[in-house]
Amino acid sequence: MSIKATSTDGFPTSTSRSQAETESVLLEHLPDPASSAATPVLQKNAHMQFLIRNLVQGFPTRYISQDASQPWLLFWTLQAFSVLQVALDPGNKQRCLEKIMAWQHPDGGFGGGPGQAAHLLPTYAAICALAIVGRPGPGGGWDEVDRKKMYAFFLSLKQKDGSFLVAHHSEVDVRGIYCLLTVATMLDILTPELVDGTAAFIASCQTYEGGFASASHPPFPVSGSVLPPPAPRPPLGEAHGGYTFCALASWVLLRPYMEQTAEPKPEIDLKNLMRWLVHMQGTEIELGGFKGRTNKLVDGCYAWWCGGAFALLEALGLGGIQNADSDEVPVDSGVAAGVWDDVDESLFNRNALQEYILYAGQHPAGGLRDKPPKNADAYHTLYCLSGLSSAQHHIYPSRVRKSQVLEAWEPSGWSLLYVPNENARKVAFAELLSWTEEEGGSHIVGGKANRLNATHPLTNLTITHTEALTAHYYAQKVPERIRTAPKADPAA
Repeated sequence: MSIKATSTDGFPTSTSRSQAETESVLLEHLPDPASSAATPVLQKNAHMQFLIRNLVQGFPTRYISQDASQPWLLFWTLQAFSVLQVALDPGNKQRCLEKIMAWQHPDGGFGGGPGQAAHLLPTYAAICALAIVGRPGPGGGWDEVDRKKMYAFFLSLKQKDGSFLVAHHSEVDVRGIYCLLTVATMLDILTPELVDGTAAFIASCQTYEGGFASASHPPFPVSGSVLPPPAPRPPLGEAHGGYTFCALASWVLLRPYMEQTAEPKPEIDLKNLMRWLVHMQGTEIELGGFKGRTNKLVDGCYAWWCGGAFALLEALGLGGIQNADSDEVPVDSGVAAGVWDDVDESLFNRNALQEYILYAGQHPAGGLRDKPPKNADAYHTLYCLSGLSSAQHHIYPSRVRKSQVLEAWEPSGWSLLYVPNENARKVAFAELLSWTEEEGGSHIVGGKANRLNATHPLTNLTITHTEALTAHYYAQKVPERIRTAPKADPAA
């Protein structure tokens, strides 16, 4: 098979040599079209065994360095099970639940392990893990989360420019802001006071390339007031796939509160962002995987951080199919090339991304990886699977579903110490629950045996887990989804 290598300028560097080596290795994992291996298979059983070993026997010694990331290790494992359509037995659920609650800090939020300081990132991981294994009622975890203290912890991290420290005496990072906003939205503790100025900070992190950096230079000195709005706030660093996903998801989560303010609304350059995301997908010789930065190597985890961001762009009006809320939906015809010829396909090559993960992302011994010949690990196992799911399914914010949720809204009691913005709270709930899988809109490379559960584009939980946890904290009943029959297949 002849596939054109990435062109060079004749002046080799360590970067260009690494690129050439990676392309050579990836080509070795591309099967001969004439062989039986030409149809890629997701080795679900091998990946499940990899996850079971970590959960039941414990993580290998090399994970000792991740002691402050215990909630992440558990979340990556539990959500990978969920994406693979595997349910945990009650005994293991209870073990996980007790472990999670041991991470809750007495002053609010969750730490990276028992007795460790509260931090925004493990707080997100712990709450998401609770969404999977927890339940309402005594001993179920959901009613044992101290939301008052968590809200106070979130406020204590707030900076004058609308940003947040990831922990006390730590740095500002958009990944922490995403974690805070996701948890605050699901737990019904998102308020105008909490997010005042946050959207403007997010906008300031966008780089000239279109993607987002981790933070921006603060518009204030160590002591003193915030500088006037025209003050320049260049981003701190280069555009990066993980920061970009977190910034974009934060922007979507902030919209209900941005709409409630009469002040001038900050803006981001969506077209430049779309251009940057599109260019992060690798070429044919890179098997269609995504890279996280310009001139970097493809990496399986960016299947989620970059590939999953396109659904968020659709929520902001870019890309996606037309008339997604109509009854006219395409037929899910399975595996053949060109089955989406009757719709406006996504802005990225979904088939190629699936092939990268199936051919290059799977480790022969189970689990998923950055790229060959690297080993599998818990982090890449989840984000490769989440990225594969996002490429398989078309998940979009449905106006019809949002209307259903809004119509079913019931005024509920409020247990916290402040008065919420009821309309913004209602809209935030409805928008989070409006995400819907388009019936007939899935296309599974390798056949339906490779199908994964759909992943919520904002939370990276399944839609079912997202709805159950959020409805509990908002004290709402989730209305049943009204399903429409797909069009008849004219070839049948």
